Amino acid sequence: METHEYVNGEITVIWQPKKCIHAAVCVKMLPKVYNPKERPWLKPENATPSELRNQIDKCPSGALSYKFNTEK
Repeated sequence: METHEYVNGEITVIWQPKKCIHAAVCVKMLPKVYNPKERPWLKPENATPSELRNQIDKCPSGALSYKFNTEK
């Protein structure tokens, strides 16, 4: 499945467009991060990792997920 990854320090936001049901929960919760009219439409640097996790946990379709980045 196609995925796009967007990094913000300790967290990477993963978007799977084919899963997206366009409920717009992300846009309503964090409009500075998610703007479908812009490219790139997802700017994780505009929120803290904690804010991103909180919003992503509310994504109804599971199109948005995250993983923690660890130093190697």
